[in-house]
Amino acid sequence: MFEPDFDLRHLNTFGIRVKARYFAEFDGEDRLIELLKNSPSDLSSTLILGGGSNLLFTKDFDGLVVANRISGLDVVSESDEHVLLEVGGGESWHEVVMYCVAQGWGGIENLSLIPGLAGAAPMQNIGAYGVELKDVFISLKAVHLASGEIHEFSADECQFGYRESIFKMAKKGQYCISRITIRLSKNPKLNTSYGAIEQHLEASNITSPTIKEVSQAVVSIRQSKLPNPAEIGNAGSFFKNPVISVEQAEVFRSAHGNAPHYPAVGGVKLAAGWLIEQAGWKGYAEGDFGVHDRQALVLVNRGNAKGSDIYALSQRVLDDVKSKFGVELEREVNVI
Repeated sequence: MFEPDFDLRHLNTFGIRVKARYFAEFDGEDRLIELLKNSPSDLSSTLILGGGSNLLFTKDFDGLVVANRISGLDVVSESDEHVLLEVGGGESWHEVVMYCVAQGWGGIENLSLIPGLAGAAPMQNIGAYGVELKDVFISLKAVHLASGEIHEFSADECQFGYRESIFKMAKKGQYCISRITIRLSKNPKLNTSYGAIEQHLEASNITSPTIKEVSQAVVSIRQSKLPNPAEIGNAGSFFKNPVISVEQAEVFRSAHGNAPHYPAVGGVKLAAGWLIEQAGWKGYAEGDFGVHDRQALVLVNRGNAKGSDIYALSQRVLDDVKSKFGVELEREVNVI
């Protein structure tokens, strides 16, 4: 039931060599509850592992790691306008997007090629190119680790924010998200104005794009900017784009008028990648770790780097950006 001293290198996209004291997999809520009841480790030392694409291990995990393998793509309800789809938490998020695109259901095509599993998507309210999970989210089911009870959360109860949710804040480490339900549109209003999507479509002479063409554009853009974890260890964007007040933004723009910026809830969003690149970190290399040479948001493991080294590098980047621009960045990845 439990595998001791389990090597986690191939279960985290950074490819960090660490071990879990115990490891197990589950393909349903009942199986997870059974594992928790019989856990050889204290429940406070339990880590729910999805695709391993948004975390950085800095040391071995002295407890139980359980991997979510719950599958399923089930239509809950359907009308002329919308489809409600329940998705197993162990499904690959990108495969979920591809399935919906193939059905002609819109709403998440801008979220193509985001790594990780569906169960992790609500935790950080994944987003890209002007779309966030909360825009299509209806509800989720989650197992309360301490009691084994299955609870349901509405969108409001998830307290979604920019790359945030209640599962990263007040209820961090308390739940395992087993299934999510999203609403998709049969007649979607496509969002192509954010980032490089519009330019990519124009370059391809596409004036009236389909859902599939928007998805393909996003995939192409992401592949051109972000390294493949199968080729070089990384967790995608390591840092969040910072949101500063309107007053701060005016001061910032007076000094850095060419800096990209976007309107955001609570102020103005800056591009963390631009800040890091301007600070001189893009392409930085030290031993087996560094900053990617095409995307400054991405920290990389080029071989056998330690997670602690990558974490220390991230702190140096944070301190340098704050010193040079007066802007505080935050890590997007979960540090273990």
